[in-house]
This record gives sequence, C-alpha cells and structure tokens, in this order.
Amino acid sequence: MSRSSDFQATIDKLVRLIGFNSVSSRSNVAVSDCVSDYLQSIGFIVEQTQYVDAKEQTKVNLVAHRGPMYSCGPNTGGLAYFCHTDVVPADDWTGPNDDPFSAVVTDDRLYGRGACDMKGSLVAMLAAASRMKANDHSSPMWFVCTADEETGFGGAKHLVAHSAAYRELVQAQPVGIIGEPTSLQVVHAHKGISGFKITSRGRAAHSSTSGGVNSNIAMVPMFALIAELEQQTRDDARYHDTRFDPPTLSWNFGISDRATAINITPARTDAWVSLRTMPEIDGEDLIEMARQRAEELGLGFKRYDGGGHVWVDADAACIRTMCKLAGGTPQTVCYSTDGGQFTELKQLVVIGPGDIAQAHTSDEWITLEQLTRGIDLYENVIRQWCCELA
Repeated sequence: MSRSSDFQATIDKLVRLIGFNSVSSRSNVAVSDCVSDYLQSIGFIVEQTQYVDAKEQTKVNLVAHRGPMYSCGPNTGGLAYFCHTDVVPADDWTGPNDDPFSAVVTDDRLYGRGACDMKGSLVAMLAAASRMKANDHSSPMWFVCTADEETGFGGAKHLVAHSAAYRELVQAQPVGIIGEPTSLQVVHAHKGISGFKITSRGRAAHSSTSGGVNSNIAMVPMFALIAELEQQTRDDARYHDTRFDPPTLSWNFGISDRATAINITPARTDAWVSLRTMPEIDGEDLIEMARQRAEELGLGFKRYDGGGHVWVDADAACIRTMCKLAGGTPQTVCYSTDGGQFTELKQLVVIGPGDIAQAHTSDEWITLEQLTRGIDLYENVIRQWCCELA
C-alpha cells in the first residue's frame, strides 16, 4: 500500500471512530470492539476488561500486545501507547458538520467530536503500527485504551486494579506514551487534579412563609473561607511551582442551589472546589482547613477521587531520546491525563498530534498535517523501542 493510500485509510479509520458516539455518559463498548478488531487484524493479542459505571453503563478497557512473548519479562522494555476512547459532550456543536459524530474534512482540517482529543492520536498510532509486522519486533508493544478519562479517570483506575495484561506491562517497564494532543511537542510533566464538594441542606417552603430554611445561609461563611484560600494560593509562594505555567494550584470553585423560582426557599446548596496539584504541592493543608470549617458549620464534605501528577525528569533517557525523534525541548503542561494513574511506569512521556486548544471545543478539529506528522513520528518511536536498529 502506498503512503498516500495508507493516509487515506487513516482518514477513513478516524471518520469511523468518530462515528461512534462515545461520550462518557454512554457505553464505549462499540468503539472498543472496533479498535480491538483492527488490532487483532495487525497481529495484536487483545484483553478486554469491563465494568459498569454509576449510571449503569457498561465500559470497556482494552490492553493489546504484539511482539515476542519471551521478551515480556521483568524490565524488558518495549513501548506502550495509552489513549482513551471516551469524548466530552457535543451539545453545543458549531462545526461545519451538523452532526459532531459524522466527521468531515475541509480546509485541511478534519472536524468531529474526538478528532483532536483523542481519536486522531489513536488512529495515528494504529497507522504507524500497521507499517510493520509482529516479527519485526525485538521488544513488545502495547496499546492501552481506557474509558472515562474525561470524567475522573475511572477507566484507568479500574484497569490498574483489574487487568492481568496491565500487570505484565508494568513488569516489563516499557516506555509509555500518553497520546494526548501536544502538537507533537514532548511533555515530561503535568499537574494532577484534586477537589471536594460541600453540601448545605435546608427546607423548602413558600418564600412568603417562615416555614423554610434557606440552604444558602450556612454556605455564606463557607464560601468566604473558600475565597480566602483561593487568594492564598495566588499570593503565597509556598503554593507556587514555577516549572508550570501558571505556577499556582489553579484553585477553582462554583455553587448551585437548584433554585427554580423566587418564591421557593432553596432546600439544598452544593459547592465544589477543584485544584491542580503539583509534585511537591498538593494543597492538602488548605483542603483540611475547608473540611474543618464545613464540620463547624454542620455542612456535608466529600472528597473527589482525582488524578495524580506526572513528573519524569527532563534529562531522563526516554525524554532525551523522544526529543531527538520529535525535535524541540521538553515541556510541562497544566492539564491532567490518565498518566497520573500509571505512575508505576518509570518512563512516561505525553506526546500526540493535535493542538490541546482544540480539545473540548464546539468545533473540534485536527489538521491533516498533524495527523501525517504524527504517523511518521509514531512509526519512528515504535522502531526506536520495539525493533532492532539497523
């Protein structure tokens, strides 16, 4: 197959994957089965593990392996590619295609939900892997495709706890590539995410009577403290890490009292707080201050199960090698990825085609140029860590 026809096949594959509506609130079984079928067609052995989420949706994680089985022992290396198959909602879609799950190509861009984050990256690695055969490998290669990355990394957490194939992968300690969109720049570190929820309960009644208890009242002093803590994260250098931009915990918060009419006393108020943790700064002391204040006020307090940070030294061998293959210098980013769940792996790097600025947008797209470059880079990456060098 020529490189031009090979690229058209990649476009067709991406269009097909986008066609699966795998918004996190839905099942990802269909898209996972499609990826599994293709991986098996190019010589991978596939393990699927399933779980049922809080909304009774069946979710699938996939771990696929190709290469010499004898080389899958402790510290035998190889390459592992990580991606997620869920996407964010597209209710406000404004792209040139009326249906966000029916991809179109125009002006060197492919539009569709998941085109950038991150089905484009997945098909780029699939295309790269298809350029060689299992007997080309001197070291193993894995694909790891998870569910629920967009809603708290639930798929990755389940995978780590329940996948036998993932345990074999960890034992081998391959170089791990998180294929999130970085415009093919090498990212050696990213922040984590943590947070909590506070609930105030009152009693609904007609606002003209004295029978109600406004749930917002008890929340007022709580919100005053949350605002003070947010300002502290901005002003106090103890909560700054200048290796990231912004260097702060990015403390963020919001509130909802479910009010539907001005003549009904609000009966419940929920507030949420999120923060972006860093290697030596987790904000746990601030969270504890908030917890204590909530307890004093008789409010409910619940921690979110977030995701960890990733930090691999910029001068680590895998990072230096990746920079030679991709060009440029290693960077840090402030978003989080499934990589925060895979920290048993000592060699991790985030790199993928597409611009993170296009992720989650109402007209999400990826350029064909980024896809082309992504395939070629990923091919070189596979050859670097899985194949005998000439």
